[in-house]
Amino acid sequence: MIERIWSGRYTLYLLLLPFSLLYGLISNLLRLSYSWGWRKAWRAPVPVVVVGNLTAGGNGKTPVVIWLVQALQQRGLRVGVVSRGYGGKADSYPLVLGPQTATAEAGDEPVLIYQRTGALVAVAPVRRQAVEALVNGGQVDIIVTDDGLQHYALARDIEIVVIDGQRRFGNGWWLPVGPMRERSRRLNSVSAIITNGGTAQPGELAMQLVPSMAVNLQSGEQRPVAELKNVVAMAGIGHPPRFFNTLRQQGVTLEKEVAFADHQNYSADALNALIGSGQTLLMTEKDAVKARAFAAADWWYLPVDARLPPSESAVLLNKISALIPR
Repeated sequence: MIERIWSGRYTLYLLLLPFSLLYGLISNLLRLSYSWGWRKAWRAPVPVVVVGNLTAGGNGKTPVVIWLVQALQQRGLRVGVVSRGYGGKADSYPLVLGPQTATAEAGDEPVLIYQRTGALVAVAPVRRQAVEALVNGGQVDIIVTDDGLQHYALARDIEIVVIDGQRRFGNGWWLPVGPMRERSRRLNSVSAIITNGGTAQPGELAMQLVPSMAVNLQSGEQRPVAELKNVVAMAGIGHPPRFFNTLRQQGVTLEKEVAFADHQNYSADALNALIGSGQTLLMTEKDAVKARAFAAADWWYLPVDARLPPSESAVLLNKISALIPR
């Protein structure tokens, strides 16, 4: 239902308009309180790059963070990543991730970023604390924040917004009537706009999510995803239909599609109940980081990588690299 409301196809949104206007008022006042100097943002001793979005729901932000971290690492930079750690609850903050850090502590996206990039990753509800945990040891040259575009208490040098190229901005209204955290005119002040799928508008960097080999959660075996048989697909991400569509485009015949809420926690019993004898469970990599500890032999996941135009992305990377003192 929420997708129908946000797309403007369901008139129930009229009942939610007062809440949407209140959200917009608070959002604007918060932003203006920093831009007008009523509140002071904290500036880190190293450059900060924010990767965020204007809308709720899955836009492909985390793959962009992974791409950016790896691209900067290839340039010889020591990159730290900070996140609020949504979906996790640690005994104390800030929490710097290690090989044994569970998603229940740090959240699924920080663990995924840590495992894919090997970068230093810290989480804290107050992002300044996470940044300080990484910069105090002098081990990072630059900070990338996973989300946090609207977290104005942390000063930033570069803002990158990721847009879902197919859904764009829905009906254009603030939450809960529409998907917007901020209105689309906010794009006029950001450093770069990356558009995931669909058709990129002038000035936007076109991005595609490119699947790789399917990976077995238990053994690590890799094989072409189209070779998997009797597939039950599951996804606990912001926009599950994108994952299911990707599988069909890769030649996978799906016997069942199961969509969970974003950041959903799983149990072995709950996931085993999704498949019957002879069926294969196929999930996103974000789901896999939460299920690997109790995975069965017939559970697989499909990693995806962000692919951007080399020349246009090089301009963005050069702009970011130029922030580092030599």
